[in-house]
Amino acid sequence: MKIRAFLLLGLACTLLAVWGTPVSAHDSLRSSTPAKNAVVSGLDHIELEFSAHVSFPVVILHDAAGHRFESGTPRTDGPTVTEAVAGPLPSGSYTVAWRVVSSDGHPVEGEIPFTVRSSSTSPGRAAPSAGARATAAADSGGQSGIPGWVWAVLAGLVVLGAAALLSGRGNKRAEKDEPS
Repeated sequence: MKIRAFLLLGLACTLLAVWGTPVSAHDSLRSSTPAKNAVVSGLDHIELEFSAHVSFPVVILHDAAGHRFESGTPRTDGPTVTEAVAGPLPSGSYTVAWRVVSSDGHPVEGEIPFTVRSSSTSPGRAAPSAGARATAAADSGGQSGIPGWVWAVLAGLVVLGAAALLSGRGNKRAEKDEPS
């Protein structure tokens, strides 16, 4: 009886590991231009790439004083969101605040801080520095939700409790069936 309970537990944990995690996961930010904490010499657009198709994007670019620099409305092309930047950015600290609706219907949001250091010898806007376009996977920027591993652990504990209950009932039946 105990072997059957452990096999049931193993099967349940395997099924949860395979199907449970993707179901509870929201789309995440894979990369951005500019990257988190990048130092750029200028910026003419913001690009956010997500792990899946997103919709209803909101992108706000502001400096430390709260002045906004985005231009127009963000455009979506599958998993990529692009936003134009209004005019050349003066040197200083900036933040890209973003919010999208994940492919599972839940809102996901985050922030990407970066710095502009304008070169006094180069006129106009320059492209982002070499390090500006990098993956932001390690920082999904304030996403909310319960991680998949938490659900897997909770489900495992429920299955373990059920197996212990079933195992206890089997032992009581065996004791009643034995002649005295």
